[in-house]
Amino acid sequence: MEKINYSIVDVFSQGKYTGNQLAVFKNAENLSDNQMQQIAKEINFSETTFILSNTPKNDGYDVRIFTPNEEIPFAGHPALGTAYIIQNEIEEEPKEKLILNFKAGQTPVTFDQDEIFWMKQNKPTFGRVLDLYKVSDVLNIDKEYIDNRFPIQEVSTGLPVIIVPLRSLEATKKVRINKEKYFELIEHTDAKAIMVFSPETYNAENDLNVRDFADYYGIPEDAATGSSNGCLAAYIVNYRYFDKSEINIRVEQGYEIKRPSLLFLRVSEVNGEIRVNVGGKVEKIAQGDWFL
Repeated sequence: MEKINYSIVDVFSQGKYTGNQLAVFKNAENLSDNQMQQIAKEINFSETTFILSNTPKNDGYDVRIFTPNEEIPFAGHPALGTAYIIQNEIEEEPKEKLILNFKAGQTPVTFDQDEIFWMKQNKPTFGRVLDLYKVSDVLNIDKEYIDNRFPIQEVSTGLPVIIVPLRSLEATKKVRINKEKYFELIEHTDAKAIMVFSPETYNAENDLNVRDFADYYGIPEDAATGSSNGCLAAYIVNYRYFDKSEINIRVEQGYEIKRPSLLFLRVSEVNGEIRVNVGGKVEKIAQGDWFL
């Protein structure tokens, strides 16, 4: 019976069984698109990655990402979790930087002395601004909970998301997605996920609390979303949310679904260009063989 090796890691972890789960398959180039999709559906994590070859190509490793419903061009926690497996299980000697070749382009991942993996995300783009009343209906919250000093906007650093500023932790707790109105909304947007954020947090050490909803991809709520947090980081600097052109902050996510996660955001604007880096820790949980 044919089989393929895989590992399970927790990304943006604060210890075992926290953060966002990821399954990583190595030497997967002989799998068909359909096999990859079926495997991702069977595992049913928010994403599963497939390293096509254990040999680098174009200075990096070709990687594909699948949600339970479809393939996507980029995602944050798959980048860090896959880089962890490459660094620890494929590379013969540790490297200061790895390049991952995603469909959205190349993503560099670096490592620091605190065992934090950092990814540099693509230059952000800022899309359409959405109506406050429509979005409050989707979130099932009163419009007064939305901080109207800042726009509700589509932002992308590789995978677009709708960013929604809320006034309080109470507001983030109250969010319950109206799925009918959600799917009506995203018929007219490039972004299919919604990230809400608040300046109030569960943990006083952290700077923001966020939640990310992506039923379109088969993910009712995500435990830790590196791509969306990269978009949020660009948004925070672009609109001077903290009255700064450079930030180095801690973001908590996943508390509502009992998967507490911690993300580090480093962002600066230099000569009108916003540079986004998202970091987090990775914990290996398991490994084994998948029967094909």
